[in-house]
Amino acid sequence: MSPEELTQLSIAEVGELLRRRALSPVELTRAYLDRIQREDGHRLAYITVLRKEALAAATAAEQEIARGRSRGPLHGIPIALKDLVMTRGIRTTCGSRILKDWVPDADATVARRLAEAGAILLGKLNMHEFAYGPTGVNPHYGTSRNPWDRGRMPGGSSSGSAAAVAAGLCAGALGTDTGGSVRIPAALCGLVGLKPTYGRVSRAGVIPLAWSLDHVGPMTRTVTDAAFLLQALAGRDPADPSTADVPVPDYARAVQGEIRGLRLGLPKDLFFERLDPEVRAAVLAAARSLEGLGALVEEIPLPKIRHAGPASFAIIASEATTYHEPYLKTRAAEYGDDVRARLMTGQFILAGHYLKAQRARQVIRAEMDLALGRVQALLLPTTPIPAPPLDAREVTVDGFTEDVRAWLIRCTRPINVTGHPALSVPCGLTAAGLPIGLQIVGRHFDEATVLRIGRAFEAVSPARGRRPPPEA
Repeated sequence: MSPEELTQLSIAEVGELLRRRALSPVELTRAYLDRIQREDGHRLAYITVLRKEALAAATAAEQEIARGRSRGPLHGIPIALKDLVMTRGIRTTCGSRILKDWVPDADATVARRLAEAGAILLGKLNMHEFAYGPTGVNPHYGTSRNPWDRGRMPGGSSSGSAAAVAAGLCAGALGTDTGGSVRIPAALCGLVGLKPTYGRVSRAGVIPLAWSLDHVGPMTRTVTDAAFLLQALAGRDPADPSTADVPVPDYARAVQGEIRGLRLGLPKDLFFERLDPEVRAAVLAAARSLEGLGALVEEIPLPKIRHAGPASFAIIASEATTYHEPYLKTRAAEYGDDVRARLMTGQFILAGHYLKAQRARQVIRAEMDLALGRVQALLLPTTPIPAPPLDAREVTVDGFTEDVRAWLIRCTRPINVTGHPALSVPCGLTAAGLPIGLQIVGRHFDEATVLRIGRAFEAVSPARGRRPPPEA
């Protein structure tokens, strides 16, 4: 198998080769590093590449595996991290000028847990500055290119994470999700992206956008691969008081089950309004496919969910501006224009607005919990539109024109407000060859069911096995 072919395999596929010793971690890591060297100059997925460190870690993994000391499905697997995940001795820029030379003296919990699982860190990935935007456009390090069409947005804020996985520049990646920043780029780049339940994965050592809405999650080529990564990440962390002390199931086993008899809901309120026709058709076709696998699909009312947008805005603006207050006082000119404007807007959010948003959040969450007491999961579009052009400021669908950022986050940010787990899986391509994402939302701490539904659909999805065109 050629090095190029190796970089297109799933974690499960390449992991089997490693376990059979038909492939060495060094050979695999070198294949990815060589591809990064050739390709990333025009893809801009990475901010920092760790060639020497990655090869040293791969050599250590190879020696451990040779001694029969396997650490599990991630042992020897090359991954990369969004560049707001702290890494000891390795610069962590948050996609900004302000932190361009910052080198943390400790690892984030998620970075440490992946290292303990034997994953090989290839480098740190590009992102929307300080994670404050869904487009992925970055004025400081350049904008990561969507591997399906370089003239289209990759989505954000985890833009480099999506671009790297989709372009074969790492086997899997971590992103963060405050209003959709794992799921949006996953959908626009044809990947699987998982936002776990709030409190399932530690955020200790991850630079925040908004403390009460932030989630860390995996971005991969398959649902099984996402399950592998979640297994390594999940669980209580004393360093993050928001993590929950609840059991962590065997996700790799749970993902294998059938979905016959599961009740699934289609919430038509908000999520199915003003959709690109091709997105609507693909998501509804996915629901029919799940019915064909034995699931029971019904419409579910969620009338209060439309208030999630204003609540999310008030919470993010308040919390982000509070975190950035010291930099805004002394280094405001170093922010990109879009991020600086949003942070300054947050200064006008009053305490009363913030408290009302948090009260609204409880009402919205209760409505979602009630719906998920009737069904086991909800089926939604991930984004109402496919990837927009890089320079798009507004998008018009069915005669309705809206800011491109508002379009991209409309179907994802309500699930940050409620904190439920949500998975984006590819469910088709537009006539122009752009990916479309299906979003599956489940009960709190029931990622196992969400992943099981995602894997069942993945097996029959029209997007199964589709990869970006080599010339893109």
